[in-house]
Amino acid sequence: MGIPSGQYDHARHRHGAGGRDDPRQTPPRLRRSAYAGRLIRFLLALLLLTGTAQAEPLRIATFNTELSRKGPGLLLRDILRGDDPAVASVIETITSADPDIIALQGIDYDLEQAALNALADALSAAGAPYPHRFAAPPNAGRQSGVDLDGDGRLGTPRDAQGYGRFFGQGAMAILSRRPIQEGGLQDFSTLPWRDLPDTLYPMIDGAPFAGAEAHTTQRLSSNGHWSLPIQTPEGPVTLLTYHATPPVFDGPEDRNGRRNHDETIFWLHHLAGKIGTPPTPPFVLLGDANLDPERGDGRGEAIAALLSHPALQDPLPHRPTVNWPQTGPMRVDYILPSRDWKVRDAGLIWPKGESASRHALVWVDLTR
Repeated sequence: MGIPSGQYDHARHRHGAGGRDDPRQTPPRLRRSAYAGRLIRFLLALLLLTGTAQAEPLRIATFNTELSRKGPGLLLRDILRGDDPAVASVIETITSADPDIIALQGIDYDLEQAALNALADALSAAGAPYPHRFAAPPNAGRQSGVDLDGDGRLGTPRDAQGYGRFFGQGAMAILSRRPIQEGGLQDFSTLPWRDLPDTLYPMIDGAPFAGAEAHTTQRLSSNGHWSLPIQTPEGPVTLLTYHATPPVFDGPEDRNGRRNHDETIFWLHHLAGKIGTPPTPPFVLLGDANLDPERGDGRGEAIAALLSHPALQDPLPHRPTVNWPQTGPMRVDYILPSRDWKVRDAGLIWPKGESASRHALVWVDLTR
């Protein structure tokens, strides 16, 4: 893909039994303590093994699969056929990473989660089972009934709450090997953009872009903003995840650039307790921000503010995560654990194949 692949290393350190006793003859003066020595070594090995089991890292990943199709039901069809090269590349990439929990972007949503379940079944057949799955109705492709982009037409993809040719195009999902606590979900996807503190909603000569009705109707999230707890052996872990709109493909009003900025700045307000109930550590903020802190047309100060937030840590600073032909390597996909985590390892896996996603899968291994 034109970017050197990060060195991949399974950070799941599996340890076998301890070494054998020395078979040589024990000197007479030490024979009386031989049994005690073996017992001490056995107890030490047992303690080491127990400590290793407790310190087994939790691997969390995020991956923009770019599996979205041009019509409803087409992704499900292509997964079930079993011969689609893009689907095969996604399966290979996820199984190579072998995460415990993964946030997915670019996967089409349907009300029965048929496409997500089909992908999970394919992963299970490939040796990577994910019995727990989650997806909520997104803003992508959800028609608003209002001319949100101000072009004088209704019902276009840009008049949806989030860009989409159909409801659910290119949405988000979670796959997990740990139980998902849906009862603790905070879904901020319906938050009106105008209600974000210090919003950058575009104004033209003091009036809202595209009119008062668009200003009232437009939601902040182009896909969604979720706070979702997942149960692990060490206790619940909260995922804060989103997929922001690209900060391009608009006019001089910079509607998408401003919205992209605010979709990321949202998390600062949430962590400060201004919107919703802030997460109790441990938590992980992850997803596709579509925003590089230093390059591109977006307002990089938004993601820079998250990267420097005192409650968060950045395991992969300055590592590009996407390679777009028109821009070259950029960093847009992030995993930012809360400060109470110990980061054991982190890396990228670049998908293979001509039809592969242009995004790397980003993973991090965490312990408490």
